[in-house]
Amino acid sequence: MIDLSIIIVSYNTIDLIGNCLDSIFSHRDVASEVYVIDNASSDGSASLIKRNFPMVSLAINTENRGFAAANNQVLSQCRGRYIFYLNPDTKVMSGALAESVTFMDANPHIGLAGTKIIYPDGTYQESISYRYPGQKYTMNELRGLHGAIACVLGASMIAHSKLIRDIGGFDESFFLYGEDQDMCLRIRKKGYEIGYIDSAVVVHFRGQSERRSTSAEVWKKKLSAEYLFYRKHYLPETIASIRRADIRKARWRIATLKLAMPFVKDKTKALEKLIKYEVIYDGLKKGLP
Repeated sequence: MIDLSIIIVSYNTIDLIGNCLDSIFSHRDVASEVYVIDNASSDGSASLIKRNFPMVSLAINTENRGFAAANNQVLSQCRGRYIFYLNPDTKVMSGALAESVTFMDANPHIGLAGTKIIYPDGTYQESISYRYPGQKYTMNELRGLHGAIACVLGASMIAHSKLIRDIGGFDESFFLYGEDQDMCLRIRKKGYEIGYIDSAVVVHFRGQSERRSTSAEVWKKKLSAEYLFYRKHYLPETIASIRRADIRKARWRIATLKLAMPFVKDKTKALEKLIKYEVIYDGLKKGLP
């Protein structure tokens, strides 16, 4: 019997995917299988995996299908009791896989759980949210959900295979960003809770697949994903309230950042914030659906 079907979607992470796979195969305490879906990388990632990790079930896409769709394409092949979603820019620490399986076995009311995630320097990376985006503006849309955790970071999470199949995997409308929040909410709507496994530790190098994207491009993707989430789960009047609040906040932050820019020491960080709010303001004012 296979405990874990580990699914990794890789896009131009040749300098990271090898270490990630090495960390997985160093674990001998869990029966697992590993699937890697290469989303049309141009850096030789697929060749490296094929050459150095023949035990991996490798799927090579001719186009970048996005994170959600790529994960789903191997779901029907997975034989594990649990699906373990893992980013390629991670390192699985000793015991993390076994701890994840033990936790899920002991908590059948939990449909999906995130692991503890740390940065390479050992500091804690925030990976739990107790509220969904825009939740403070909702009315009755989220009534009756089980558990306190709203969602966990999709970089490292485990879920019941049958449950994931029942809900159809990730929603492929999400290309990148937001799909983990959406999946967690759909699982809670099925009557399950979202969990957190403090004893399972994964190092996350964070955002490595987006290294070739500009800040503006990344924020456009995040904004689109956020409003897709709203359209799926919130009432039109709720979305209208969120949009008005986002526009007001973006306008205010743009004005204050521009005024403060000559006096700010860390201009790079301030410029990143300015780009973020300009993308939000322009996107919403130009009629982002």
